[in-house]
Amino acid sequence: MKVIVAGTGFVGLTHAAVLSESGHEVYAYDIDTQKIAAYNSGQREQIERYVNEPGLASIIPETLNRYLFFVDSLDGLIEETDAIFLCLPTPPNLDGSTDLSYYANAAHHLGQLLARRKDQRRVVLVNKSTVPVGTVRTLQTLLNEHQVPNFGVASNPEFLPEGDAVEKSRKPDRIVVGADTPEDFEILRNIYAQYVNHVRIAYIETTPETAEAIKYVANTLLLTYISFWNGVGARLSETFDNMMMEDLKRGVTADARISTWGSYVSNGAGGSCFGKDIQSLIYQLRQNSRPCGLLQEVFDINEYQKTYLIDRAVNEADFNFNNKTVALLCLAFTKHTNDMRDASSLKVVEALLAKGVKAVQAYDPLATDEAKHYFNPKKNNLFAKISYHDTVHEALQNSDALFITTDWEEFRGLSSTIEKMVAPPYLVIDGRRMIANYGQLVKKGYTYLAVGSKVMP
Repeated sequence: MKVIVAGTGFVGLTHAAVLSESGHEVYAYDIDTQKIAAYNSGQREQIERYVNEPGLASIIPETLNRYLFFVDSLDGLIEETDAIFLCLPTPPNLDGSTDLSYYANAAHHLGQLLARRKDQRRVVLVNKSTVPVGTVRTLQTLLNEHQVPNFGVASNPEFLPEGDAVEKSRKPDRIVVGADTPEDFEILRNIYAQYVNHVRIAYIETTPETAEAIKYVANTLLLTYISFWNGVGARLSETFDNMMMEDLKRGVTADARISTWGSYVSNGAGGSCFGKDIQSLIYQLRQNSRPCGLLQEVFDINEYQKTYLIDRAVNEADFNFNNKTVALLCLAFTKHTNDMRDASSLKVVEALLAKGVKAVQAYDPLATDEAKHYFNPKKNNLFAKISYHDTVHEALQNSDALFITTDWEEFRGLSSTIEKMVAPPYLVIDGRRMIANYGQLVKKGYTYLAVGSKVMP
């Protein structure tokens, strides 16, 4: 099949690369010429400047210029195309609605090209981006306005966890395809032929609107589960004496009906999907006068979770952040990625600066360059207080407190490093319950404050 993937961010680049492994002729298109040049280089460092996803930079050179082509123009390429996947940014607006400007611009451009094509074989345009329910009909109307001949529209939402996107693209839990006609379903079956009738992978065909909704409901349910454990499990363990968070989790999830996924507690979930999708779903329901109190509470719990440990440090550990130096580990929303979209660190830094800290000494294995864009001193001169370091040791040096916001494995044995670099009195804020031997620190006079535990002076 000849396939165009419009948009080469995290979703589009992964989708294009994995599709090309199946022998499809894939053209990954983006208007960012520098990004396209980086991908065409086939060099890991160049590729990971834009998308740093484990394993992705390794598989791109394997099919590059054989099955996988990166282009910044579609002139001459639109002919004989079977499917066009729209993998475009859909960020939230301030009111929670979805910003569809990138999507609309791309759709108009594709409509103009498709209207002029000589070859009039069936082509299906597929929403891979997460878009509000009914967007597929807007796309259909737009293409009709451009008088595009012989086309179909479909929804095929992505369910890619960052840090494991390549493996989940190769071996997904499910493929969801929403289309209107047998012909469009057949085109997508040919593209996903290895997954149709698979014994382990659910291949689900439904209406386009249902496919759009499946993505929203799935992400919202996952965030609800995370927020339940943060809003109930963590609160119980932070309130009552002699409570063991790990035992609470094991006892509750021993019931086969209750998932162990998400039963960890943390300083909030971030990333490109959870917050954006639940806000969009709230907006869509409110616009149709439907109640959404549960969704709003889930969102509020998650946002509160991102900074409440700072308030606990002040109120429960009597720590004064004014004129203090805080080591911050890390910056991305989760391990194994450089993605800082909706990361807890964004709120943490703002809260620390508001408390009057002297300096924030940050360390992240992958996200330093991204962080410098988010925390640009030209946008806010307080960001000049942030320094970036190459190791945990450097970040800890001469600090008064430590805040762990991301779950990199290297932090599990951090207690010995803390002892070497800083002396008590010293506050450790563990937003991910990462330090396995925290008792060692407490015995030596350090103050340990973790989500899901009382303060341990």
